[in-house]
This record gives sequence, structure tokens and C-alpha cells, in this order.
Amino acid sequence: MHAHGHSHGHDHSHAGHSHEHHADMTSADSRRRVAIAAALTAGFMLAEIAGGLISGSLALLADAAHMFTDAGSLILAWIGYKLAERPADPHRSYGFARMKILAAFTNGVLLILLGLWIIWEAVHRLLAPVEVMGGLMLLVAAGGLLVNIAAFAVLHGGDREDLNMRGALWHVAGDLLGSVAAILAAGVILWTGWTPADPILSALVAGLVIFAGVRIMRQSGHILLEGAPNELSVSEIVQDLSANVAGVARVSHVHAWSLTESRPLVTLEVTAKPGTNPEILRRDVKARLASAFKVSHATVEVMSQPE
Repeated sequence: MHAHGHSHGHDHSHAGHSHEHHADMTSADSRRRVAIAAALTAGFMLAEIAGGLISGSLALLADAAHMFTDAGSLILAWIGYKLAERPADPHRSYGFARMKILAAFTNGVLLILLGLWIIWEAVHRLLAPVEVMGGLMLLVAAGGLLVNIAAFAVLHGGDREDLNMRGALWHVAGDLLGSVAAILAAGVILWTGWTPADPILSALVAGLVIFAGVRIMRQSGHILLEGAPNELSVSEIVQDLSANVAGVARVSHVHAWSLTESRPLVTLEVTAKPGTNPEILRRDVKARLASAFKVSHATVEVMSQPE
């Protein structure tokens, strides 16, 4: 029988208050950037709706619809950041940090649905072409492009590793591409009178939007399903600790997952060699996990072999 060292590692190894403070500052900056982008997007959306209805352009209406969902998605992202700041409580020991990931997953789903709707409308327009006012379409699309560039610039300066931020960024990038497509379609219509350019270019942009949505949904879904982070390999953790931490006889029951995209978590059991101090071994294992794998939150249980 192995004797427990009663070292269940619940004194989790954090990187210190400076790490948490940095995370809070990053989240506050991201929240502010998302709020600015939401205001810009919602403000111009009404102009695009009016322009699309008057000109008869699907590209403008699709972009306006995209802006409408973007405004909602950016607000959702903002709520995700706000809720993630709430402290832990007895019912949620990790707090609400996962709200950002839930918001990112929802945004991914919305991107896919939006892209499918645009493609559906594009097919109908190709089957039953309508007259499009190229001049008005060009004017409104150019204004939309400027607004989207401003919103993209605001978001692009944020945390690139943040899935919630990336989801918001892709929404605005889709809007930006939609404005470019509308400008190109307007140019073709004004130059040649060929109205199918409007739905065709809209469908191409929709394809890019769907691709982005699938990618964000897969990444956020992986975290929600407690998948191991891409940068962490259970077998590598076992080999590294066995080779580089004195006193380790065996490493077992290793579980790696993420609370958010930037907060990996690890739990494991270490069997100590005879004569090894369990408390010192646990600290050494946590220090190695932090230095070699950037894991700042680990739960380590130490088992002592009989002498």
C-alpha cells in the first residue's frame, strides 16, 4: 500500500498578484475597445439599411445585417468581459472567467448563420435579378468601409490571444470585407451594368465569414469541452517531470485543460522516491510546470513510497 503524503496541493501555484493584475488590465482594455467598436458599428448600420433599401443592393443589406449582428455580438463580447471580472463564489470556484469563451462560441455560431443567410439571399438574387442603383450603393459602401476600418483598428490593437477579442475582430473584418465587396460590385454595376456582381461578391465574403465562424467555434468549443491546450502534451509533462525534478519516481493521473485561452490548468499525482520530502517535491514540481510549460495554476498530489 502507498502511504499518502497528504499533500493535495490545494495551495494552487499562481504566478502572483502581478499576473492577475495584468489580466485585469488586459480585460479592461479589451472591454473598452469592444465598446468603441460596437458604437461605431451600430451608428453606421442605419445608414446602410436605408442605402440598401433605396438602392436595391443585396451587398449593402447583407453588410447592414452583418453590422446588426456585429453590434449585438460586440455587446455580447462586452458582457462576457464584464461578467468575467466577477469574483469566485462558493458555487463557482473559478468565477465567471469562462463567460468570455461562451461569448466567443456564440459569436462563432452567429458568424456561420449570417454567412449562410447571405449565400441564401445571393442565390435568390441570381435567380431573380433586381435593378441596383450603383451610385448610391458606392457612396454608402465607401462610408461603411471607413467606419469598419476605424472599428478594425480599435480592435486590432487589443489582445490577439483573446478568443473573445478575435471573435469580435472577425465580425468587424467580415464587415470590412463586405464593404469592399459592395464597393467592387457598385463599380462593376456602374461600369458595365452587370447586376449579378452584387450577389456574387456578397456570397464570396459570406464564405470567408463562415470559415472564420467555424474556426472560432472549434477553438472555443475545445476549451468548453475541457480539451488539453495545444501547447501542453500530457506525455511531455510526464517525461519532463520524471527527467528534471529530483525525487520523482512516477508521474500519473495527469489532466490538462484550460479555464480560458490564456489560463491552462493541470492536476497530477507524483509518487516520491523513498526519503524525499513531499512538501519540497510538490513545490519543485509546481516550479518546473511554471518554468517549462507556463502553467501558473497546478494541483499536485504527492504519494510517498514505503521506505
